[in-house]
Amino acid sequence: MSLRLSTVILPYRRWNEGSRESWQRAEQLGFHTGFTYDHLSWRTFRDGPWFGAVPTLTAAAAVTERIRLGTLVTSPNFRHPVTLAKELISLDDVSDGRVTLGIGAGGTGFDATALGQESWTPRERADRFGEFVPLLDRLLTEDSVSYKGDFYSAHEARNIPGCVQRPRLPFAVAATGPRGLKLAARYGQAWVTTGDPKLFENGTPEQSVHAIRGQVDKLADACAAIGRDAAGIDKILLTGFTPDRGRPLESLGAFVDFAGRHQELGFTDLVIHWPIPDSDFAADEKIFEQIAMEAPTQLR
Repeated sequence: MSLRLSTVILPYRRWNEGSRESWQRAEQLGFHTGFTYDHLSWRTFRDGPWFGAVPTLTAAAAVTERIRLGTLVTSPNFRHPVTLAKELISLDDVSDGRVTLGIGAGGTGFDATALGQESWTPRERADRFGEFVPLLDRLLTEDSVSYKGDFYSAHEARNIPGCVQRPRLPFAVAATGPRGLKLAARYGQAWVTTGDPKLFENGTPEQSVHAIRGQVDKLADACAAIGRDAAGIDKILLTGFTPDRGRPLESLGAFVDFAGRHQELGFTDLVIHWPIPDSDFAADEKIFEQIAMEAPTQLR
């Protein structure tokens, strides 16, 4: 299977000051999906402009025709399944069925405390995620849902007419731990990883590939446990967080080498960040566009 190439366009610019053009250019370059981060603020961008994911994707849907659109990723940190489902059904309608929901358990960043709560422990995040995903699945596939859980509730929540995509828009579940991988196996049309974060600072690319191979194997085990063939779930690598960092974007050859190593692990999709000057995602725009246009052909 050919390796698909997608991009992440961070929502840090005003729509009419470069953001619109980036989404349109992403479609022109042939990217499979244009993702954006679903955060209230993020890392070094916290004290600058940052816009909401769903409105941004809705605007992108209005100025594009073919490229898929998605979050990478949405989490329970500040989302509730009932309100999120309504927004996603609306976005899926506006885009005529081009939405993928990247979804994860969340972390300890600024989103974790923006609503005034204390940061959840890893176990607490996993507990909430384990309730969040099944409820969201129901809300996107059933006309009316009532549910009372430990963390989330719904009372006759109506979601008519449902998604354009049937039975619902696809989930790309970000997970590396056992509980998250079980959710990916059961509910995910795709699985997302950024690699092993413990290797980012001092690990090597070889160690990273070995660690990611282990994650792929654990996903296969989780799928096998419920009788699902792991080959039927797309595998997405969000790049930029392995020890390679930005080096794969330094040349077409470097990217093809990097992508080929991960394609051999079974990945179906690689996601690269749209260049942002003077940031961790700085890259030569000409090389970036060359990669977008030529790398997929070389990776068939």
